[in-house]
Amino acid sequence: MKNIRNFCIIAHIDHGKSTLADRLLDATGSVNAREKQDQLLDDMDLERERGITIKSHAIQMNYSQNNKDYVFNLIDTPGHVDFSYEVSRSIAACEGALLVVDAAQSVQAQTISNLYLALENNLEIIPIVNKVDLPSANPEEVTDDIVDLLGCSAGDVIYVSAKTGLGVDSLLSAVVERIPCPNGDPSLPLQALIFDSVYNPFRGVETYFKIINGKISKGQKVQFMATKKNYFVDEIGALKLRQEPRSEMLAGDVGYLITGVKDAKEVKVGDTITSFEKPTNSPIEGFEEVKPMVFAGIYPVDTEQYEELRSSMEKLQLNDASLVFSPESSAALGFGFRCGFLGMLHLEIIQERLEREFDMTVITTVPNVSYRAFSKKKPNEIILVNNPSDLPDPSVLDRVEEPFIKATIITKSDFVGSVMGLCIEKRGVIKNQSYLTTERVELSFDLPLAEIVFDFYDRLKSVSKGYASFDYSPLGMRESKLVRVDLLLNGNSVDALSALVHTDNAYRLGKKICEKLQKLIPRQQFDIPIQAAIGAKIISRETVKAVRKDVTAKCYGGDITRKRKLLERQKKGKKKMRQIGSVEIPQQAFMAVLKLND
Repeated sequence: MKNIRNFCIIAHIDHGKSTLADRLLDATGSVNAREKQDQLLDDMDLERERGITIKSHAIQMNYSQNNKDYVFNLIDTPGHVDFSYEVSRSIAACEGALLVVDAAQSVQAQTISNLYLALENNLEIIPIVNKVDLPSANPEEVTDDIVDLLGCSAGDVIYVSAKTGLGVDSLLSAVVERIPCPNGDPSLPLQALIFDSVYNPFRGVETYFKIINGKISKGQKVQFMATKKNYFVDEIGALKLRQEPRSEMLAGDVGYLITGVKDAKEVKVGDTITSFEKPTNSPIEGFEEVKPMVFAGIYPVDTEQYEELRSSMEKLQLNDASLVFSPESSAALGFGFRCGFLGMLHLEIIQERLEREFDMTVITTVPNVSYRAFSKKKPNEIILVNNPSDLPDPSVLDRVEEPFIKATIITKSDFVGSVMGLCIEKRGVIKNQSYLTTERVELSFDLPLAEIVFDFYDRLKSVSKGYASFDYSPLGMRESKLVRVDLLLNGNSVDALSALVHTDNAYRLGKKICEKLQKLIPRQQFDIPIQAAIGAKIISRETVKAVRKDVTAKCYGGDITRKRKLLERQKKGKKKMRQIGSVEIPQQAFMAVLKLND
């Protein structure tokens, strides 16, 4: 166990985590020339296309120093704020972390929040300044920032270039010397933490674990403590580039476990695996619960595919434990699911993964949060409003309460004015402002949760140039002036596009949705009115003009009445067509409503 080192790589997005992981694999000889490629650990097409890490990836490497052989278990983590849950899970399985900072961009928002996550778990931090070979690099200034942030000495900071491989050897030596070995006891009852799981269509659920105490052998009977289910171990092994089966694994080891479980619900990330014969008394604590930020409905385009969508979502949840969902129904779209996401990028990625990995074509509704409504008829009865269509009629509605949050934003002092402006625009009330250093400021706001759902993250990153980290805690429900904005298409209400908004923002939102849909809905043979309404009152209207067929083209001369006759007949036909015609809403129209400020 003294020769094992478990560590992860944490950083802000695009600071070079995956490239550094590639160089570490090269330096330890874990990949041969044939297997080499950029972003080697990112195995999803989506990750390669966008150049971002979506899912944490664990891999084992062997390293020799001073005639001693070491085993490194490395986890490459995502950098985007929407995938911070993946980072918290990876940190739970490590004793150390490599904190990567871009030499050109210095310390940024996610650098700070990921660092705090690591420090809460008592991880040993090795600070690294990456991209020192860039012409715009400023390693001395960035080192000063890191020293201020961590309280370490400048000599502790390692300079590397993940692109060229510069400084990787000294980094590997630092991993051996500075990161502590695991401190478990192989003689105690088995205690292993599940930090990830993957669905394999041929072998069932593959569970990734780290053994804290005890040992696990092939053929042994184990118990998953949260579900109280018992299984026999069909296969265990190490997570190399290809899985490497083993007969036994001891405390401190990280590996995979196959038990033949086919049902995705039976494996919970954060659960403890123990022995059936000699179970441990206490499950492993300190595992963070997922905290969804955005709620939206996901529906199959074909209602017959509902069960297929359910099994796809369950398999996807195995792969992405931060996805939360429960069944719901809509008058316009039939049966579907109300899903909780960590942010708008997360929502987009889930939708794209459903289409690519499971061939599911889905419709996503406008994101929102849960409200509480009270009726005049039964003042004490609470009506839960998860969907705008659940809101009672305005004539019987007494009041509506919405969830509020205490938002904490850490940003650079240069951006305080623009961040405050954004929060006040989002109906926020400033509660506190304190300077952590001369450069960094902590702002506290009371904000309605509904206001951070739409585009808050993206705009916060824009106004702060990526230097703002955001966290929140719930404050409970407060009364608000809310109205339901309905969208009428050709006179018919589309409940999937309805939204609950504050009275002050209703007109602006209604106008924006109408303008956006007018550009996206394809033209038909008849005029299509797009209207936004509050109750019976229309607050905005746009019209998709008809495609005009020139029926008078064949009348090249003669009496004008001949032309009029043809035009009148066309007019009658269009009127009939409008009454019986149905308007198909393209999928990008649903997505466009989510990005109204673009």
